[in-house]
Formats: sequence, C-alpha cells, structure tokens
Amino acid sequence: MIASAFAAASFCGITVLLHIFSIIVAARRCRPKPVARLPDALPPVSIVRPVCGIDNFLEETLCTSFELAYPAYELIFCVASARDPAIAVVQGLIDTHPHVVARLLVGDDRVSHNPKLNNCVKGWRDSRHDWIAIADSNVLMPPDYIQRLLAAWQPDTGLVCSPPAGCRPEGFWAGLECAFLNGYQARAQYFADTLGIGFAQGKTMLWRRADLEAAGGIKALGAEIAEDAASTKVVRAAGRRVRLTDPPFGQPLGRRRFTEVWRRQTRWARLRRACFPLFFAPEILGGAVFPLMAAGYLAYAADVSVSAIVVPLALAWYGAETALVRAARWPLTPLYPLQALLRDLLLPALWIDAWVGTEFEWRGNQMSIATDAPVA
Repeated sequence: MIASAFAAASFCGITVLLHIFSIIVAARRCRPKPVARLPDALPPVSIVRPVCGIDNFLEETLCTSFELAYPAYELIFCVASARDPAIAVVQGLIDTHPHVVARLLVGDDRVSHNPKLNNCVKGWRDSRHDWIAIADSNVLMPPDYIQRLLAAWQPDTGLVCSPPAGCRPEGFWAGLECAFLNGYQARAQYFADTLGIGFAQGKTMLWRRADLEAAGGIKALGAEIAEDAASTKVVRAAGRRVRLTDPPFGQPLGRRRFTEVWRRQTRWARLRRACFPLFFAPEILGGAVFPLMAAGYLAYAADVSVSAIVVPLALAWYGAETALVRAARWPLTPLYPLQALLRDLLLPALWIDAWVGTEFEWRGNQMSIATDAPVA
C-alpha cells in the first residue's frame, strides 16, 4: 500500500509539474505580441492556398490573403475540381482586389495518396518566389502574417509552421473543439517546440524553396499519408528544425456538431499514431483523467476524503489552463472548464480508437492509414 501510494503521489506530482510548466511556456509564446523587427529588404513570398468546398467563413478567411501589409507577395489559389463551388468565391475575391497579384489554378496532380498535397502541387510549381507559404483556406491571416512567419526563421530552421488557434466558436461543441485545439494541442505543440522537437502543422507552412527541392521537391511530402508528418521528417533528416510562429494564427470555427469534432479528432489521432507512434503512445496520459484517478487512490490510501485531494487538484489543473486561455486571448466562456474536462474524458477513447481504427474521411475522400491509399 505504501509503495503504491508513493507511486500515485509521484505520478500526480510529475504530471502536475509538466502541466504547469507547459502552460507557462505556451502562455509566454501564445499571448499577443508585437512583430519582431525585420530587415528593410524583405524577400518576395508566394502564398499557395488549397481550397476544397465551402467552409464556414470561407470568403472572410480567403479575403484576409488580399489584405496583408507586405510589399511583395503573390497569391496562388488551388482547386482540384472545376465543379468546386469555392471557385466562384475565389474568382470574386480576385476580381475585387486587382491590386494584388493573384491567380486561380484548377486541376489535380496525383503525385500521392494525399488529396490536399495533390491540390498544392500545381501551386508550388507555378510559384515565382524562393519563399513559399502553404496555408489552408480556413486560416485567418493577420496583416503581418508574412512578417510573423519570417520572424520565426532562424539559421537552423528548415520550416516555419503555426498550429490553428480556434476562435469564434458558436455553441457548446465548437467550444469543445477550442478546448482541443487551444488548451491541449497548441499547448503541447509549443511545449515540444520549446524543447527543440517541434512538429510541422499543415495549417501554415513556410518553406524556402531550395530546402524542399533538395529533399526531392514537393513530391517528397507524399511519403506519409499526412503532408505535415512528411514535412517534419524531411526537415529533421536535413539536420534542421521545425519552428512555430509566436503567437499562432486563428481558425474561425462557427457552429459545430459533436460528430464533426469527434471525427476530426479521431482523424488527427490516427494520423499521429501512424506517423509518430512513439510520440503518440504517451498521449493517453496528456489529460487530467489519470492524475485525478491517482489522486483518488492516494486519498483512499491515506484514508482521507477523496474531495480533499481530487477537488484541489482539479481546480489547480483547470484553473491553470483557464489562465493560459485568458493570457492568449482565446475564446473563454464560463463553460470552458466543463468543455476541457469533457475533452480529457474523451482523450483515452480517442487514443484507443487511434490504435484500432485505420480509415477516415477528409473532405469527401475516404482514406486509410493502413495502406497509405484511398479506400475503394
């Protein structure tokens, strides 16, 4: 009993310390801040934005591409199908912003089993500049978007990314998605990046053309089912680092259903398990569920009220996360602690699902991590 109680106490202590430390790191890096000063001679940048279907806020997120406070950049919008309804939105924005160099490319280059990557190939090949940012259509670009990307680039950098920061949620389930994206996933990514083991995030990726071409070109990102996982491995193989912007860029959510949140999280979990199994394995311990269970056992072993240990631990755990959300100015409502608790209760189920599930859907494309190929 003494040994098991000591183990439970040690587990609680270690997990709480890691949780608090990761929150301090994330709060420092994710809070709003002025852009670092950059040289007067800024390089021209190409921005490739793959578009597929009509997302919530699509016109607004794409419109921010035309409002960047940067002297020299081009926009390349990529659509795989000529029947995609997003074409009208993109073309309308191009027509109403004639002062911005922008064009729309339609077609599908099947260089991999990844539909998004295939959609981006033509944009990469058609880009005119040595610096190329690939950004999802649902990312909000602030006016200093390019400056923030370049400010994160250091001599040992091979790729600059930004995880999505969920914003403008509508309803309880969109708030749950914010709890996943912000207080859990963004926090973990910034913690890993600070430790020097950053992972690429496909929402925004800034490449120096020569670096990716030296690794085999954009086709090299088809080596994994997820292009960001392949990007991480390409950069590390070159002896360079993936770095994240400070702070992350926003992704407006709008209204979500629980099934949408669950499917998105299971897809990401399955991809992480397939591409980085050793890093994924400890994720089951990432939430508060097991520390709270250990605290309950410690109370039992010490013959004290469970609430005397479990409740203070829960308050400290979620109070610290709430402080992070407030510092980063992410969406925060009175329901957030409940949404964060529900998220943590779902994490073990997501972890198990990731080990047993192999198939998922991405924008109408049925895919499988078991074969790295689309499901027939």
